[in-house]
Amino acid sequence: MDTPAGVLRVVAVCAPGLEAFTGQELRRLGIPLTTANASPFDRTGEEGGIEFNANLRDIYRANLHLRTASRILVRLGEFYTASFSELRKKASRLSWAKYLRPGQPVTFHVSCRKSRLYHSDAVAERVQGAIQDHLGKLPSITKINKESRAGQSQLIVIRLVNNLCTISVDSSGELLHRRGYRLETAKAPLRETLAAGLLIAAGWDGISPLIDPFCGSGTIPIEAALISNHTPPGLNRHFSFMEWPGYSAAEWQEILASVQIKTQPVPVIILASDRDAGAIQVARSNAGRAGVVQNIQFSCQAISAIELPASPGWIVTNPPYGVRVSANHDLRNLYAQIGKTLRSKCPGWNFGILCSDLQLLGNTGLEYTNMLNLVNGGIDVKFALGQVRNEKIQD
Repeated sequence: MDTPAGVLRVVAVCAPGLEAFTGQELRRLGIPLTTANASPFDRTGEEGGIEFNANLRDIYRANLHLRTASRILVRLGEFYTASFSELRKKASRLSWAKYLRPGQPVTFHVSCRKSRLYHSDAVAERVQGAIQDHLGKLPSITKINKESRAGQSQLIVIRLVNNLCTISVDSSGELLHRRGYRLETAKAPLRETLAAGLLIAAGWDGISPLIDPFCGSGTIPIEAALISNHTPPGLNRHFSFMEWPGYSAAEWQEILASVQIKTQPVPVIILASDRDAGAIQVARSNAGRAGVVQNIQFSCQAISAIELPASPGWIVTNPPYGVRVSANHDLRNLYAQIGKTLRSKCPGWNFGILCSDLQLLGNTGLEYTNMLNLVNGGIDVKFALGQVRNEKIQD
């Protein structure tokens, strides 16, 4: 698909299930989508990304502001190829000089499916040669098929499906979920991008009270505090686009200058608790590195001991879940306690509970109005959403 001069085809890569919310973030930035942004609760595929057209300034802004995206990739070219010689010839015609300097190290991530060219290392070798043909100097390969870049290496993503080769240039560098604050983790840590996605999916308005009674290393409440402070997730980090020949440092500084961060604690109640004292210590340390420790009230307690503010809000949480249930640690009882506590203490509150097991969710006795399919750490999970009904507990 052709695009106007100066306009680039771009894809925001995200975890499967978060596409609609990444698209929602892009629209809020004033960046139009080129693919339909369907309901997240009616998904049929596992795309893991959403496409849009953008200029360089939009790419800068997307990396700075998107909370749910993992990478921002620029589509360098797309063509059919059935031989290695054809691959090198067509790839050499792409606009490598816009993104690479002669001799700059590159990192390849190659995937081949249902194509005549199926050897990923050989594909990378031919594209390396194509870059040499275009720039006049052979780039060194730092690491092949590695997600994170090393040093000044530029990540090139090559995808071959049914002989259609798509070549993209990464503009982000390190994965965008690496905000820089989560240097310590508790059990079953949640990626920052997924935590932000849960908050957006739950419909939290950034103003009403928020509670996470199983906060672990604090990712959900920290992301909530960053949202309420209007702190961009990509602040104070390096991006790959800063190494591009056409990078404008002046324009980047202009974008940073336009950011309006609330430096004073905002009047938003964010409560984070966990019965594990070590987890609370880790969460507080992470919040300190994120600059939001003053925005979160931490406490070491079981969910049954939570105390609520006067006005209703949201409970968004990632409680323990697993396939096996032992006699010494019966998760069914835990989920029954979650439901009992929410019904007795939180009538009228909105909730979002992440879990891999529908049976465990059923043990809460809560009524779910929506169910979002997501992936957490390679595990298929459900994000159950609803509102706590005002009803009496039957003991």
